[in-house]
Amino acid sequence: MRGNRKDKRTVRPNEKKMKELQEKLGIHFTNEKLLKQAFTHSSYVNEHRRKPHEDNERLEFLGDAVLELTVSKFLFNKFPMMSEGELTKLRAAIVCEPSLVSFANELSFGKYVLLGKGEEMTGGRTRPALLADVFEAFIGALYLDQGLDSVVAFLEEVIFPKINNGAFSHVMDFKSQLQEYVQRDAVGTIEYKILLEKGPAHNREFISQVFLNNRELGTGMGRSKKEAEQQAAQKSLLMLKAESEN
Repeated sequence: MRGNRKDKRTVRPNEKKMKELQEKLGIHFTNEKLLKQAFTHSSYVNEHRRKPHEDNERLEFLGDAVLELTVSKFLFNKFPMMSEGELTKLRAAIVCEPSLVSFANELSFGKYVLLGKGEEMTGGRTRPALLADVFEAFIGALYLDQGLDSVVAFLEEVIFPKINNGAFSHVMDFKSQLQEYVQRDAVGTIEYKILLEKGPAHNREFISQVFLNNRELGTGMGRSKKEAEQQAAQKSLLMLKAESEN
C-alpha cells in the first residue's frame, strides 16, 4: 500500500502539465526530462535546491542556433532572389523577441512554465523575455530528443505559414528584388501605376499594378502606396519565376 501511495505522489501536477502539453502539440518526447527542463525557469531551480532540477538556459542557447539554422534554410530556398542583407533582415524579424513571444503565446507556453513563487507573483508567466527564452529552449529540447526533421515539422505548423502569408512582409523589399531580377536578365523597364485609391483618409486602400515594357505583371493592394506596390512586385516576381521554369 505504501508503494502505491508513493507512486501516486510521484505523479506531480508538473508532470501532468508536461503530458498535457505533449498531447496539445501532438509531439511526444522520448526523454520527457528534456521537455521539463525546457520549461524550467531558474527561479524554480533556486527554490527547489533539494531536488536535482536544471533550468532551461543551456537549451535556450542551443535552440537559438537551431532556430536560426532552420529559418535561414527556409528563407534561402523560398526567396532565391533575396540578397544576403535582405535575408538577414528578414530572419532577424522572425526570430526577434516580439515574434518569439507571439509564437509562445499562440501555443500557451506560459501556462506550462515552472516558476519560483517570487517570479510567479511578479507576473513572470507573461514576461516577454521569459516566454521568448522558453520558446527557444523548447526548440533546443525538441532537436536533442528527435532531431532536425522534427524541428522543421514543428516550424511548418507554427512559423513557416506566417512567412508564406506575408506576416513579415513589412521587412521584405520585393520591389528591389524585382528590379534586380529584371536587370539581371536585361528584359526591360519596370513601371508602377496606382490604379485606384478608395476609402476615407483614416482607412485608405490602394491598388497598384506593375508593368514590364507595358506588359501587365501583377496587381497588389495595401493601406499605403508602398504596401500596394510591394505586394504587386511580389506577385510579379512569382509569375516571372514560374515562367522561367516552364
